[in-house]
Amino acid sequence: MRILLQRVTQGSVTIDGKLVSEIGPGLVILVGVGKGDTAEQADWLAEKVANLRIFEDDAGKMNRSVLEAGASALVVSQFTLYANMDKGRRPSFIEAALPEEAEPLVDRFAKKLQFAGVPVKTGIFRAVMQVEIHNDGPVTIILER
Repeated sequence: MRILLQRVTQGSVTIDGKLVSEIGPGLVILVGVGKGDTAEQADWLAEKVANLRIFEDDAGKMNRSVLEAGASALVVSQFTLYANMDKGRRPSFIEAALPEEAEPLVDRFAKKLQFAGVPVKTGIFRAVMQVEIHNDGPVTIILER
């Protein structure tokens, strides 16, 4: 699994002009699932994200987690994180898991993050979404397991 997370002042998902999910300060987390990925990977990534110290403390140092900052997460499925550009000019997504394999793992990641205490909103799996991200810092981190 791969995730790209961004610390944000706000984030939202809109589908067909309708606001579906929105958060204030927190993390927008784009989640990609590869062929053969497992529930163990989703669990590990959720625990890692919940405790990743990327929010500033009173001294301005990145020393607080999303939990400690009282922030939220917006989880959005993103199969394009598995784009392969080795050949040609069009990305290949052959390394991405099929939707029926990916959706349960994205859901599991979001639920595990929520069980850890992080308020979680989500996009809608397989929908064409407009994701608005107001990157804070900017802080952008890629995690893979």
